[in-house]
Order: sequence, then C-alpha cells, then structure tokens
Amino acid sequence: MFKPLTLYLALRYTRAKKRTHFISFIALTSILGITLGVTALITVLSVMNGFESELRRRILGMTSHITVTGFDGKLSAWQTVAERVQDSPRLLGSAPFVEEQVMLAFDRRVSGAMLRGVLPEREPQVSEVAWHVTAGSLEALKAGEYGIVLGAELARYLDVWLGDKVTVITPQLTTTPAGILPRLKRFTVVGVFEVGMYEYDRNMALVHLQDAANLLHLGGAVSGLRLKLDDVFAAPQIAQVLTARLGGEYLVTDWTRMHSNFFKAIQMEKTVMFVILLLIVAVAAFNIVSTLVMVVTDKRADIAILRTQGLTPRAVMGVFILLGAILGLGGTLAGVAGGVALALNVETVVPAIERLFGVHFLAADVYYISELPSELHWEDVWRVGATAFLLTLLATLYPAWHAAKVKPAEELRYE
Repeated sequence: MFKPLTLYLALRYTRAKKRTHFISFIALTSILGITLGVTALITVLSVMNGFESELRRRILGMTSHITVTGFDGKLSAWQTVAERVQDSPRLLGSAPFVEEQVMLAFDRRVSGAMLRGVLPEREPQVSEVAWHVTAGSLEALKAGEYGIVLGAELARYLDVWLGDKVTVITPQLTTTPAGILPRLKRFTVVGVFEVGMYEYDRNMALVHLQDAANLLHLGGAVSGLRLKLDDVFAAPQIAQVLTARLGGEYLVTDWTRMHSNFFKAIQMEKTVMFVILLLIVAVAAFNIVSTLVMVVTDKRADIAILRTQGLTPRAVMGVFILLGAILGLGGTLAGVAGGVALALNVETVVPAIERLFGVHFLAADVYYISELPSELHWEDVWRVGATAFLLTLLATLYPAWHAAKVKPAEELRYE
C-alpha cells in the first residue's frame, strides 16, 4: 500500500494546478485549523499546569507535607517524636503546632479564624510564612507576651494594625460565679502576613506555641508535628514509611489526603478542557475529508488510468491516506511548534498584549495570581500531537476507500 510510487503520487497531488486552486485553499484552511487547534490546546494545558503548580506551591507554603498527630487530636512529648523521625529520607525540617477554631473581636467587628500556635524559630523549616510577613515579624511572637500575627485580609476586615489588641474567643467554656462563659484572651498584633491565598490571608492567625497551649489548656501537649520534605510528591511514600517506623502509635497523614478534593477538581478541569479543545482539532482534522473527497472527484480519470496500468485498489487507498497524512502532519508539526513556543513565552507575550491594548486579564485587586503562569509538560505535547495526527489519519479512511472503489471501465467510457 505504501510504496515509493504511492508516496510520489501523494506528493504530486499536494501541488495544485490552476483549476484546483479552490481545493488547495480548502486544504490550506484545514492545515491552519489543525495548527491553531494544536497550538491552543498545548498553550491552555501549559497554563493550567502553571496554575496548578502555583496553587500547590502557595498551599504547601502554609500547610505541611506530612502531619504526625495522636489519634485523639493531641500529641504529647512532640520532641520525642521529632527525634524518632529526624533521620527520615527526604526530610528537611519539622515543627510542632497547635490549631483551634476561634473568634477574633476588635471594636464591633468579629470574625472566625484558625488560630495556629507555632515556634517562630522552627516555623521557617516547614512553611514560607516568615518570608511573606509584610509588617512586623514572626520573631516578634514571644512566649508569655501574647502577640499575634494576622493574615492581611483578616487584619483588613478587623481594621487593626500593629500595636492594636484583639480579643481571642475560644470555644472552650469557663465556669464563673456569673455563669458559664467562653474563654477570652487579649492579644497584641505584632505582624501581618500575605501569602497570596485568600483561604489563609482571611482566616489564619499565628501566635506563639506556648501561648496557644496556655489558652487552650493543653499543658505540654500540642496538636501535632509538621514535616517538610525535599520532594512534595514523595509525601505518600514517606508517610507510609513513618507509619511503620512509629509502630502505629500515631496518625500520619500527608498533603495529598488533606487537599485531595481540590487537586482532583483541578485535574478534572484539565481533562475536560483537553476534551473540549480537542473537538476544535477534530473539526479541523475532519475538514480533510472534504478536501480529499474533492481531490478524488477531480482525479477520478487519473485514478482510472492508473488502475488500467496496474495500480491496485490498496495502492490507490495508500495514495490518499498518505496525502491526508501529509496534510495532517504538516498542521500538527506547525501546531506543536507554535504551541511550544507560545507556552514557553506566555509570561512575555501576555503582558505585551496587555500593554498594546490597554487591558489587564487578571486584575491584581481581584485575583491573587495576577500573571498567567505557564509550565510546559512534554508528555502533554506528545499526547496532543499524537492525538491530532491520529484524528487526521482517521479522516482519510473514507475518501481513500471511495477512491479505491473507482471502476476504470466506467470512468474511461466517454474519454
């Protein structure tokens, strides 16, 4: 089917004569459609990869890769547990924490928040919050002084700044002569952080570990131990290793369990977007059907003559399959080249377009990620290219079969 003669004829039919310029125009639009579809698909997938990586980085900048806690939600003698896991593979650091849902009040404003007790000297080992403090410092949290560091959105909502005192209201109750009252404590604002994730900037407050333990009457216990690894994707395997090492005495969880629904939703969106944009490629690919049908109609006499000279129906099919493959391969390669080039330069091209037309696609006052991130994965490039080329091959089957059905006697009867 695919011999040098069939390849020669396929290449010959790609060159238009004067009377077949319209066919060539249709073929060119099909190639351009495949090129644009493949370019758009690779670029969109790269941008979605960039958003996923950026969101993962920001989320894991505040949450631990692995958390070790007791089955009752408390961890006693966390120093002992830290020593038992300190020689674990890929471990970069560990730090204890205390977490509790509380209410923060200032003047007439009240807001719910997650109160997290940390050790300022160890917290940089497991999170990036110390590098995102925009006012004050994390080191200003000292045991017994009851300082607090608020997320930027939370501080803005409460309308507080450095030196202001906010009241922390815990869900634990205290019995007094006046009745049962919630436990209250005033904290002084000593810092404000902004990590770029609304979930944390609006709902997170940091205090010293000892102050949080005293407020919640934990004694020497903490909520758990946070661990940071040099490879976030190794967290599930390392968590299994730690579970075996600790003998099942503690509950070991990793970030993939804590945020599994979020990242599954992102992956589902990426899959749906791939399918939707692939339809554009499919429409362009199946435009090759009309191109090849018109070529077959125009070349019926030529096909009949070739048949009388010994060209088999399988060889005729090969000619038009190769012709469609050449058109599809040209569009696919051009689309891959354009998609890779655009994906690698999205962060340069988009700002240039914004300056040229005076628009801003992701306003900084609305979106925390105000620039389009892009991360090219070569497996996406191969998958898109292979799928697009396969679609073009499928589109050639009917026209090629139709050409093979040409009967020389009937076509040459009136020639």
